[in-house]
Amino acid sequence: MAERIEQALPDVLVGPLLRRLSPTRLTLWLVSSRPLEMTLILFPHQPRERALEVSAAHTRLPVGRHAHICLIDVALEAPLPCDERIDYDLRLKTASGGWRSIAEWAPWLCHDGQAFPAFVLASRHHRLMHGSCRKPHHESPDGLVRGDAWLVTRQDEARQWPAWLLMTGDQVYVDDVAGPTLTAIHALIDRLGLFDECLEGATVEDSQALYAAPQTYYHREKLLPDVTSNAALRERFFGGVKKPVFTSANASNHLMTLAEMLAMYCLAWSPTPWTLIDPAEPALEPKDQATYRQEQATMAAFVEGLPQCARLMAHLPSLMIFDDHDVTDDWNLTADWERCAYGHPFSKRIIGNALIAYLLCQGWGNDPDKLTPLVDEAGALLASAGDTLKAPRQDRFIERLLRFQGWECHVPGTPALLVLDTRTRRWRSERSPRRPSGLMDWEALMEMQQQLLECQSAVIVSPAPMFGVKLIEGVQKLFTLAGKPLVVDAENWMAHRGAANVLLQIWRHSKTPGNYVILSGDVHYSFAYDVFVRRRERPPHLWQITSSGIKNTFPKQLLNVFDRLNRWLYAPWSPLNWFTKRRKFDVVPRDPVGASAGERLYNASGLGLVTLDHQGRPTDIRQLDAGGGEVRFPPPKAPT
Repeated sequence: MAERIEQALPDVLVGPLLRRLSPTRLTLWLVSSRPLEMTLILFPHQPRERALEVSAAHTRLPVGRHAHICLIDVALEAPLPCDERIDYDLRLKTASGGWRSIAEWAPWLCHDGQAFPAFVLASRHHRLMHGSCRKPHHESPDGLVRGDAWLVTRQDEARQWPAWLLMTGDQVYVDDVAGPTLTAIHALIDRLGLFDECLEGATVEDSQALYAAPQTYYHREKLLPDVTSNAALRERFFGGVKKPVFTSANASNHLMTLAEMLAMYCLAWSPTPWTLIDPAEPALEPKDQATYRQEQATMAAFVEGLPQCARLMAHLPSLMIFDDHDVTDDWNLTADWERCAYGHPFSKRIIGNALIAYLLCQGWGNDPDKLTPLVDEAGALLASAGDTLKAPRQDRFIERLLRFQGWECHVPGTPALLVLDTRTRRWRSERSPRRPSGLMDWEALMEMQQQLLECQSAVIVSPAPMFGVKLIEGVQKLFTLAGKPLVVDAENWMAHRGAANVLLQIWRHSKTPGNYVILSGDVHYSFAYDVFVRRRERPPHLWQITSSGIKNTFPKQLLNVFDRLNRWLYAPWSPLNWFTKRRKFDVVPRDPVGASAGERLYNASGLGLVTLDHQGRPTDIRQLDAGGGEVRFPPPKAPT
């Protein structure tokens, strides 16, 4: 039976995704249904007959009976040319000894009129596509589809292609899952034979019992830990929702097992897994049944766009960093949250499983060399599984991941790229464990400063904006003072006095005089600020550019109110500015052209697109609306 299923499965289930690329090294990520022998064919010059053939050497980690995560890592003897289109073909060896081209086994990865997918190695980081917060069952269109449509019209304009696709957080929503997605996840787990696991501290014994539990659809919050010691984390009756250890108001389908999280990545990035399953609607209460059927229509539209999403990620190299929803809502928001969540074996396992999935599906491709020791440990865990992961070994590996410091990523170039970890190296509040932690501790901020000292220009990926909307940050501060930071996700750089002061001192330091572009997401709306340091010789030039979400938005009427009030309460002449931590900075918003009159916070799904000059200064900032349009953020007048 197993043999028949394996033969019926396609060789490649997900990918390839282009990850970290350079002229002398290429990294691609994919998921296969069996061990593969692959050859990478490159066409760096015209005519296409002058091909470069290299063995697609790869590391393969089994995650189930019929699922293997692979990272292809190719070192090249001679550097590839920059700023020109390079077609590539990933050929798979068949059981009969022949070879199948990528155009045969994944034709959707090739644009119309093109025989192969392609990439461009940019000589400098001149253009960047970026975005965050891609929730599959949100009702808006998918920004990755819009990004592919933008690239379609520039197939023969290699110098116009973005140097990177920067995915700045919440690439998947582990804590907020639609019912139809969860049934698809379970169907895919069964189809691929993804590994089971034992669940210590849970109300169910193991993963199979979890999948079969009556509460597994729309009532998983009843299965999540909620013990007496967690009282500080149970923000009761806000919006009518009781919140257990995991504070997401949408935890009714929160993913728990490693298999569920790996299946989620497969279903979020590739159309192929959806063709392998036919999940049936589970038995549900009438209210849940209505929700399920409503979500089905939204998910059908999401799945329809997956070929274009996969094609974009097969053409643009990508860097990815986690934010909270890649693991769970409010992840490490306060010291008290950490104490409670990591103090329970089941909640600790859920967080650890999300980190393992992040390592294998996102982090590995950012910096393979630095993460090889972790990947090797993951490989040992998976190789010893049989059909079920060994619980003691899994827990030891999770402990290792929770102690790990090194998720951040640095890519040299012009300008340099610094991708920050703002989740695992927190500056915990010394005055009260219930107050929000700083997004980075003193040591992490000093490391960032040292990297900045070495470059005259840099692009800094900070999942949360360093310079956010003052009014919204003020509302978050009020809830924090009332002892309720979890209610409003009070996560911003200004929420912790120590972290805020050190960050602002870095920008005011005499040895950071360069051009620094900060790319962010997280907030579910988009904006652009020019930031000026007051009364300093040779001040740095700062730009805060936020694009969020790829497939998510802020409540429309509420954001309109915040936008208008913020313009009035924090106008340049307002005395309220002197009560903010950024009073020594002029933060000048850019008004989006193409948005509603007077609007500064643009509220629509899509992708950001930033063009930089040779000094690393933005010459064009725009938002590619998932609905098909574009909105530009032209520069404001400098303050006098």
